[in-house]
Amino acid sequence: MAEHGEVPFRGGGFAPERRRGVAPAAFVVLLVAWEAAARLGWISPIFLPRPSAIAAALVELIRSGALWGHLGDSIARIAGGWVLGTAAGFLAGLAIGLLAIPRSVGIPFVSALFPIPKIALLPLMILWFGIGESSKIATIALGVFFPTVIAVYAGVDGVPRNLIRMAQSFGVPPRDIVLKIVLPGAWPAILSGFRITASIGLILVVSAEMIGAQRGIGQFVLQAGNLMIPEDLLAGIVVLSLLGLTIGTVLTRLERRLGRWR
Repeated sequence: MAEHGEVPFRGGGFAPERRRGVAPAAFVVLLVAWEAAARLGWISPIFLPRPSAIAAALVELIRSGALWGHLGDSIARIAGGWVLGTAAGFLAGLAIGLLAIPRSVGIPFVSALFPIPKIALLPLMILWFGIGESSKIATIALGVFFPTVIAVYAGVDGVPRNLIRMAQSFGVPPRDIVLKIVLPGAWPAILSGFRITASIGLILVVSAEMIGAQRGIGQFVLQAGNLMIPEDLLAGIVVLSLLGLTIGTVLTRLERRLGRWR
């Protein structure tokens, strides 16, 4: 009787692994190829300046101190609008997820108003709140509000109902059911919504600053484009990218810390 060797494992595939170092290496290769193509004259510096020129513009922006003024104003606007929109959206989403009347009224309103581009409402916000900071913060808050509502009530709906019924059968008070069962079960969806709304806040602050602001990263990018200085324009875009990565990293660590119980 012939002996059979070990059968190879066939359960692999469709399980991509993250290889450390691959992304930085690919990024470096892209920058080197970009720099070489620009120096060889294959790419016009008017349309796409060299990475070294962009880095020099960024260093000058930091050295002059202008970066911190623009960045500070943008972060303050994002933080103010995000906190207001998230707080209101969290309460509204929780009410829609838990209560019948708010659910019946809220879902149609959210479905009707959510698709409206919030930056299109900036002129109305300026009319209501003036050209100052209030209109920009209100626009960001409005843009953050609706995705937060959707994330919260979707997370509440995703909590297994048998857990809630079990708690009710043991006589657990409704307040404890919400705090100890519903909210912990909905946290993953809520935190994912926070990640989305942070990106929305970044997009809206740039748009709002381009329309009406004296300082801010969006205003800096707009001014660089108007003056036809592509190095400064792309330096501003790099700052926005780094700001988005920083916000995403903070939210990822927050999600891991709050979701450690899982």
